[in-house]
Amino acid sequence: MTSVRTLDLDITGIAHGGTFIARHEGRVVFVPDAIPGERVRVALDEPASADADSKRFWRAETLEVLDASPHRRAHVWAEADVSRVPENRVGGADLGHIELGHQRVLKAQVLQEALDKFAGPGLRAGEVAAVDDGDGTGWRTRVSLHVDADGRVGPYAARSHRIIDVAALPLARPAVAEAALALPAQRPGRVDLVEPGDGRVRVLPRPEGARGRRSPAAGRQRTESVFETVAGRRFQLDAGGFWQVHPRAAETLHRAVGDALSGHVDPDAVHLDLYGGVGLFAATLAGQGARDIVTVESDRRATEHARQNLADADVRAVTARVDRFLAGTGEDAGADQKSRTGAVVLDPPRSGAGRAVVEAIDALHPDAVVYVACDPVALARDLGTFRSRGWDVASLRAFDLFPHSHHVEAVALLTR
Repeated sequence: MTSVRTLDLDITGIAHGGTFIARHEGRVVFVPDAIPGERVRVALDEPASADADSKRFWRAETLEVLDASPHRRAHVWAEADVSRVPENRVGGADLGHIELGHQRVLKAQVLQEALDKFAGPGLRAGEVAAVDDGDGTGWRTRVSLHVDADGRVGPYAARSHRIIDVAALPLARPAVAEAALALPAQRPGRVDLVEPGDGRVRVLPRPEGARGRRSPAAGRQRTESVFETVAGRRFQLDAGGFWQVHPRAAETLHRAVGDALSGHVDPDAVHLDLYGGVGLFAATLAGQGARDIVTVESDRRATEHARQNLADADVRAVTARVDRFLAGTGEDAGADQKSRTGAVVLDPPRSGAGRAVVEAIDALHPDAVVYVACDPVALARDLGTFRSRGWDVASLRAFDLFPHSHHVEAVALLTR
């Protein structure tokens, strides 16, 4: 028979992923819902046992704040507040109990620690910039909710697959929240809500089909086209396709990438937009004077949209995995080896580009590389690979595009 093991711990730092760090008898303990400088009472996720004692680190849940940080606030999402028992705290807003300015300080620390550990010495993260002057709520234009076997719709509890009933969705755009909270029972699976540029919320059920796959009906719903607008250009995409979640994110990143590219775009070179989606950064390249652009994206529907979105520019939209394209394998693969590569913009998934892609980019000898990242550790690893091959990080800017969550976006310029 086992029992819950509780400890009183001092929180000393923040970890990548939105948890916080304490130590007990030399062992690291990862604790959510805390703030560096606090003393908290926690329950270990593992029961007291010999197996638990043998582990290099423990995970715990905050039960009570014994000595609160001056940066602690009532959680922006009541259903996630530390006053609720841990199993009934909703996930998705893991920094929502912290004053907004201090959230950005902590995100800068996470980015700096990742750079120090993986990218090599001498890089400075700087501040994480706000993208609006609001309270960090009401920004999610896209929300995914889950549906259990009984048809209940809602978000998951933190670090769980159990649905929590909520009375509000404070991070969502008001119209998205209203539509979500009014949803009737659904078939088990997921339901996405999207508020595109026209302001009308789309509800996209994603029911599970046989063996957990999405049903054919769910696939058909992805074909509705919606639009977003950045710097006066209209971008068409599938309602369920990828687009930045914060309403100011795409414009912010477009400007940041444009700033980084300034002075590095030779009109006579071939420029690459990797993991290009529906063509946002290909348009940025065109705006900086690029006349020959290849945008590469593995999602065929996104590539089709990119071709339409950039019909007025000299852009070749290729459907391919980036690694295969750069390696010269697969359909429409391979950069034109007879043409000089100018600037490369890449916006990889959360896992990063990886060593093979970085080395393939380096082998093209581009004039400059602009890396857009949504994960500090993946960014730092890839920057470390670039630096090992003779590249310098000429600039690095970070943006708080996901307030009240641990996520942070960064844009790095690399030059020889």
